[in-house]
Amino acid sequence: MDEQHFKLKEDQPYIALNKLLQLLTIAQTGGHAKVMIRNEEVTVNGVIETRVRKKLVKSDYVVTGAYSIRIS
Repeated sequence: MDEQHFKLKEDQPYIALNKLLQLLTIAQTGGHAKVMIRNEEVTVNGVIETRVRKKLVKSDYVVTGAYSIRIS
């Protein structure tokens, strides 16, 4: 599994789940990210997440396919 870390900027309290998947090029487009999330292919902190714009904050842990991402 490919483990990655995503560091929030000082003035950034959260990042939306769909934006994270796009930014890290796990999803090719916003539409692809939406489909991945709606198809229950993404977990946040061990729970299947279906909210496209779920706000991710420090210490959240996202897993999808061969990727795992820790938010810091």
